[in-house]
Amino acid sequence: QAFRVDVIREEDGVLEFDMVGIDAAIANAFRRILLAEVPTMAVEKVFVYNNTSIVQDEILAHRLGLIPIRADPRLFEYRNQGDEEGTEIDTLQFQLKIKCSRNPQAAKESSDPNELYFNHKVYSKHMTWVPLGNQTDLFPDADFRPVHDDILIALLRPGQEIDVLMHCVKGIGKDHAKFSPVATASYRLLPDITLLQPVEDEAAETLQKCFSPGVIEIQNIKGKKVARVANARLDTFSREVFRHEGLKNLVRLARVRNHYIFSVESTGILPPDVLVSEAIKILMGKCQRFLNELDSVPME
Repeated sequence: QAFRVDVIREEDGVLEFDMVGIDAAIANAFRRILLAEVPTMAVEKVFVYNNTSIVQDEILAHRLGLIPIRADPRLFEYRNQGDEEGTEIDTLQFQLKIKCSRNPQAAKESSDPNELYFNHKVYSKHMTWVPLGNQTDLFPDADFRPVHDDILIALLRPGQEIDVLMHCVKGIGKDHAKFSPVATASYRLLPDITLLQPVEDEAAETLQKCFSPGVIEIQNIKGKKVARVANARLDTFSREVFRHEGLKNLVRLARVRNHYIFSVESTGILPPDVLVSEAIKILMGKCQRFLNELDSVPME
């Protein structure tokens, strides 16, 4: 009845929010769904037509698979097991074709590869989307590409080249980590710091140094420095205060048992607020299936 969600901040692909009034099992289930059950698109098959770089085919395929692809997985279906050829509704196709050559205009005494060679660094920006079937009509405004353009894939030297075709499919982190939509998803209990007695002057300054910046604030009251708890959620539970004999009995450290601080950092495939809403839908679906199974069990 007292359940609520408070969004604290959202910036640079990181969402911090509070879930209040839930059990630890629900909080952990929510975290695990974010890590392993929210689907994304990732490279599943790599067709190597030519690879004369020093990177082996298997290592190259592995590196390509770990590149996050900016494509909304909700637009695609799961590929059927055993299907060799992809279709426009379940596959995204990318091509990487690049060859290194010498720069004839480079100075003879130069030793800088950036001056001596063209295309000697293979980046994720060199991956280009190749529409399958009628995908151009299905996604007229689509901008399917890697999330980051500056992911280094391989280093080449003159004469070496890479020519591969990639198939991206829909999957979940439970099957392979490359499908996980989050760089990290974690939670912690809200710290609860209580000063049992007034802490003043030098003791107040020592107390402030025992906690993370912003946790303890020193106020000037009638010419005395008095410590107060300013923002307990910034505390990292270092327990440094217990090293001081004069302070350890003046402070009580605890945690609010039903108040969870969540931090979700997206890989950039989907915004973190979308990931949270999708995780909630998946959790609701699991609960509904469980209720349906209970209803189908005959009562004796």
